[in-house]
Amino acid sequence: MGIGVSLILIAAGAILVWAVEVTVSGVSLVAVGWILLIVGIIGLVLSMIFWASWGGFHSSQREEVVVDRR
Repeated sequence: MGIGVSLILIAAGAILVWAVEVTVSGVSLVAVGWILLIVGIIGLVLSMIFWASWGGFHSSQREEVVVDRR
C-alpha cells in the first residue's frame, strides 16, 4: 500500500466517522470508518518507514562511488 492509498483510506475513514449521519441496518458506519482510519494510518507509517530505509528521506547518507580510470 502506498502513501496515496493510505491518505485515501484516512480521508474515507474520517468522513465516515465524523461527517456521515446515516443509519444502515446491520452495519456500523462509525466502526467501518475507524477501521479504515486505523488501517490508513498504519499503512502510511509503514510506507514512510520503508521509504526511509530505501533512501527516500536521508539523501546525505548515500554512498558515492568514485571510479579511477587511468
